[in-house]
Amino acid sequence: MRLLMLGGTHFAGRAVVEAALGRGWDVTVFHRGQHEPPAGARSLLGDRTAPEGLAALAEGEWDAVVDTWSAAPRAVRDTARLLRGRAGRYVYVSSCSVYAWPPAAGYTEEAPLVEGAAADAEQTEYAEDKRGGELAAVEAFGADRSVLVRAGLILGPYEDVGRLPWWLARIARGGAVLAPGPRDLPLQYVDVRDLAEWVLGAVERELSGPYNLIGPRGHATMGSLLEACVAATGGPAELRWTDPDVVLDAGIEPWVQLPVWVPPGSELHDALHGADVSKALAAGLRCRPVAETVADTWRWLQDIGGTAPHRPDRPEKGIGPELEAKVLAAAEEADGVSGTTP
Repeated sequence: MRLLMLGGTHFAGRAVVEAALGRGWDVTVFHRGQHEPPAGARSLLGDRTAPEGLAALAEGEWDAVVDTWSAAPRAVRDTARLLRGRAGRYVYVSSCSVYAWPPAAGYTEEAPLVEGAAADAEQTEYAEDKRGGELAAVEAFGADRSVLVRAGLILGPYEDVGRLPWWLARIARGGAVLAPGPRDLPLQYVDVRDLAEWVLGAVERELSGPYNLIGPRGHATMGSLLEACVAATGGPAELRWTDPDVVLDAGIEPWVQLPVWVPPGSELHDALHGADVSKALAAGLRCRPVAETVADTWRWLQDIGGTAPHRPDRPEKGIGPELEAKVLAAAEEADGVSGTTP
């Protein structure tokens, strides 16, 4: 198989490139040259936002294109139009954010979508940009030759958003750790490598259409995720399971200040950890255990010196030590600590 990866030097794109090389595919990576793609991939340099920035793609044929673009949809439109006669299939890594807010728990690929998106739009809001990218891919390649990968929470090695790396770094420091409850809160995420393998399998099977690409709800819980972090780091951390109301009363922003976590019963939890993924599972999605995802991410962090890269277009994650200590004290005073885990 001949694969053209648009991007391919960071997180999801890099995982796709590595997986394709592992399958013996011929891989070309189109990127800006700021970082090197994995060894074994061919490089084409260009900037999709610049005039004549697609010149390096003027020639060449591929069996599939994978695109993870998250900004102005017109960049997807221009690239897809340029390639539609020379590539067999266009895989656009989108997001479950394209569903109209708030999506009900158990939402499928048929749920209502955000309005106002357009394939030729400039950058606006994340949800509209991703939906515009979907429209651009389908416009150029048709519904039968485009795959819309509606990803949710993505974790694993190369993460440059700061969620799992923040938890690992915090737990590695040890001490009492604010663990937002409940401990058995079901999570929904996908290991970036499992996403990559599914994408390549979709190309091989010539799939098309939209797929909610996340692991099954409850594949991990808040407890199993953080306990895996304790086990991976080997540090002297003590997880203090704290009632959600105590966390929220302290003004902590779910998802951002305590990454991955959102309170149970909320619209956020339904949206971020409540998708129906039966279509993707039936189409071959396989999800590795949370302990493997966490341990491999910790190993990667150690290999690069302990500090994860961070995308400049995403907010910093986590809470500071002073706020954490204040909330832990409030939890103890309110008898909100439901238990500890060494």
